Amino acid sequence: MTQRKRQRRRRGRRGLAGRTSAGLFVLFVLAVGAGIGGLSGVGWVVAIAATTPPIEELVPQDKGRSSQIFAADGSLLGYVVSDEIRAPVPADQHPRDLRNATVAIEDERFWSHEGVDFEGIVRAGLANLESGRTVQGGSTITQQLVRALYIKDPERNVQRKIREAKLASDMEARRSKQWILKEYLNSVPYGTVNGRTAVGVEAAAETYFAKHAKDLDLAESALLSGLPQAPSQYNPFRNPEAAITRRNQVLQQMIDTCVKRCPSFRRRARRAMVQDMRLRRGNRYTKRREPHFFDYVQEQLIEEYGVSVYRRGGLKIHTTIDPKLQKAGREAIANQLGYPDDPSSAVVAIDPQTGYIRAMTSSGTYDERTFNLAAQGKRQPGSAFKTMVLTTALRRGVDPRSTYYTSKKLDLDLPGTAENYEVQTYDGSYGGRMDLVKATLKSDNTVYAQLDVDLGPERVAETARLMGITSKLDGFPAEGLGGLRLGVSPLEMANAYATLAAGGMRSRPKAIRRVDFPDGKSDELGKPRRKRVFSDGVAAEVTKVLEKNVEAGTGKKADIGCPAAGKTGTTDNFNDAWFVGYTPKLAASVWVGYPNAQREMRGVHGVDVAGGTIPASIWGAFMGRATGGGGCGSFKSPENPVQFTPFYGRYASGGAPAPDPTSQEAQSTEQYGTGTGGAGTPYTPPPATPTPQPSPPEADSETDTGGADDGVPGE
Repeated sequence: MTQRKRQRRRRGRRGLAGRTSAGLFVLFVLAVGAGIGGLSGVGWVVAIAATTPPIEELVPQDKGRSSQIFAADGSLLGYVVSDEIRAPVPADQHPRDLRNATVAIEDERFWSHEGVDFEGIVRAGLANLESGRTVQGGSTITQQLVRALYIKDPERNVQRKIREAKLASDMEARRSKQWILKEYLNSVPYGTVNGRTAVGVEAAAETYFAKHAKDLDLAESALLSGLPQAPSQYNPFRNPEAAITRRNQVLQQMIDTCVKRCPSFRRRARRAMVQDMRLRRGNRYTKRREPHFFDYVQEQLIEEYGVSVYRRGGLKIHTTIDPKLQKAGREAIANQLGYPDDPSSAVVAIDPQTGYIRAMTSSGTYDERTFNLAAQGKRQPGSAFKTMVLTTALRRGVDPRSTYYTSKKLDLDLPGTAENYEVQTYDGSYGGRMDLVKATLKSDNTVYAQLDVDLGPERVAETARLMGITSKLDGFPAEGLGGLRLGVSPLEMANAYATLAAGGMRSRPKAIRRVDFPDGKSDELGKPRRKRVFSDGVAAEVTKVLEKNVEAGTGKKADIGCPAAGKTGTTDNFNDAWFVGYTPKLAASVWVGYPNAQREMRGVHGVDVAGGTIPASIWGAFMGRATGGGGCGSFKSPENPVQFTPFYGRYASGGAPAPDPTSQEAQSTEQYGTGTGGAGTPYTPPPATPTPQPSPPEADSETDTGGADDGVPGE
């Protein structure tokens, strides 16, 4: 047969099908019209049918599927929880027993009718009259699919039935029976469990049997096929006896309508009738890996697209999180804090070049605490905030190696105020005259308090904001020592230090790389949003100092044998302890403390928990895993080295007055702090703090001390 003849034959079949469908629909119209009452009824039915648009002009409702969230390696983190669970699958994943059971109980003449089953309508009508209530429906599978796809908020009236019949006839003329059955099995609701309705057999198979639809056996297929007519009544979790009765009714109907291999099928069906239901409540659509990060991503989705898009479903969300780093973070915490009464901990890691959040994990389980310590917990950072003071100094062109302060107990008269600022070291020992490098390695509170006042606390707050701190800062002197009124989160601290690792380029932290929509479109959210906030020379000089701190200062326990820079932080009475640092490729923060109270961490595994103890060890273990196999890398030499200017502040010694960059700041925040120091501008004292706050709680002692810690006195 030639290609042209085959095409003519197919056109002829389609035309015949269309004429047959139209003829059957005319019979339906006449039957309904006669039932309503004579020729006037027929005319009314014809009028209703005439107002129904052709099916090809209608847009089917996109039922979509439950939204999915994926890790950076493509593995599934979980499904976004909603009122409906939807997971359409191809026809080859609908087992034959399931298809046959559905046709047998829902529409036994499915393979022979043209969309409307007149015998079925008559049979259902007689059965309903006999029982005095609705016990059978006359709608075919095709009509039910039309209702699901094209009719919103269907009403139970004759007009809807007429429109359904017209559209069902159109659908049968344009679609194959196999396509119709597949779409039906993916669209019909199979009942509600724990507030979520399973739509489609894949969702139903997981909900009732914790398996895929393709793995259903005959008894399970029959049970599911019996649910759509009355999902609540036959719900096997609520009414097992009714469910078994309904299942066996489906199996008997399959026997009665068997047309092939009936003897062997009868034996299989009778065995299925006496089989236990073997229910197993599934959790595939409710179980989530990394639930705290999962919640964070959901919040980002709603912020980006609004609640309506989020609830509509059908999204595929590809995130930045690395499961291997998540595991490394959990294990690093567990190896240090493994007992029930131990403090909690959180780890956040960020890629400095992109802002991608690579790890966000904490101790404890989601069942124990839904609060996300890594992103939502805000605590005092202690001396980890001294890095912001050091960065501010370098933005001013201050040479940390030739600028000296005297380590001593302080009782400062703040300029323009009547308040005193009292600061002391943790153990009451003082090192005398020292430069800023040595003061950083010792984490000397008194030196950094003087430096902060000389620079201007409001400028330190400005630097912190430029680096990525988003929590409210007040510009008080004690903030430079970590005495913040509202605290900061591990996520903020990791991002601030990532700005140093990136050479002065601040990135916006990102958890989502891409969102795929049901219509095939994608939204690339992973493009880095970066801004230069100070020169790479400033970042490089800070890095040199913080590298020494890991090599020989309070952060020695964070040494991983690769280039690394970081700073410890401990608050008054050991309530909070931190280590925040970075390698050339990754920045990470570690916080340790009790999340629900300001509780002293004394005698934990034999130590008082300061930043240089357990937090530094957690950081080292985590970053050791993170850098393993990928090479250490090295910090780049800056393209714009800092031009140092000798600095005299109110308390500093070691050179000439430093310039005041106020005029540059007024022009551009980006220009301020390029490392040139603004030569030629006379030095003026920083403006007075608007509301002096001498030594807020937890601000006047940083306790990463030597003695009991790592041999570095005076922090």
